[in-house]
Amino acid sequence: MFVANNFVLAVAQLVDFLLTVYMWVIIARAVISWVSADPYNPIVRFIYEATEPVLSRIRRILPVSVGGVDFSPFIAIMAIYFLQSFLVPTLRHMAM
Repeated sequence: MFVANNFVLAVAQLVDFLLTVYMWVIIARAVISWVSADPYNPIVRFIYEATEPVLSRIRRILPVSVGGVDFSPFIAIMAIYFLQSFLVPTLRHMAM
């Protein structure tokens, strides 16, 4: 039984890490959108390709552009915080 508990705990830690990394990628995309970054740079292309599926779904569900400012990264970060506050502790509690 302790093997399953350790597995669930490892999954919780992995999910927490991946959510944190994705949050920073979304923040990097927001910062890149404020400056005129080279769209052909491989790092910029990776950031856009990694975040566009999530952000486009948020934009489709909630039209959150006000005055030319896109708030979909903010909503995505709030969703990540929610998952880190709800899903990760739930998995850790299941592992106990």
